[in-house]
Amino acid sequence: MPDVSVRLAGDADRAVVERLWLMFSHDISEFDGRLPNADGTFRSDRLQTAFSESGWAPYLLTSGESPAGFAFVRGVSAPTRVLNSFFVVRGARRTGIGLHAVQEIVAKHPGPWEVAFQDANSSAVRFWRRVATEIADDAWTEERRPVPGRPDVPPDVWISFNTLALPGD
Repeated sequence: MPDVSVRLAGDADRAVVERLWLMFSHDISEFDGRLPNADGTFRSDRLQTAFSESGWAPYLLTSGESPAGFAFVRGVSAPTRVLNSFFVVRGARRTGIGLHAVQEIVAKHPGPWEVAFQDANSSAVRFWRRVATEIADDAWTEERRPVPGRPDVPPDVWISFNTLALPGD
């Protein structure tokens, strides 16, 4: 099992998650074409919402003492949860940390799940299909949906699956 800890991020973790957000935003700018703001930051409304709105759960992923990534869950009490943002730092990728983290997070909120990514992000395509298969075997679906308010970009790929709680949860 990879050396990973997954926990709800609190106010004390916010600065770390904000720094990870910059890395995440930089990574996905390759696919969505967004440039940083004049001050070098990226749009952070989703980050702010994850820490301030009910129905959201921000998670911090750590490997040993080091931050390794984050996950934002939207719709925690809704019929379908959405893994709204998910990021693993490059140095921790392809170690099993991402898969383990997703499995742990979705087990904390059993039921229907959705996750979106871009077709152009071939690493995400492989990762999310593998995650869905590990979690739901062949009982998952994939569809393309237009990005709201962004007719200039290709549709997002959405994967849907169901999960059960981990034993002991």
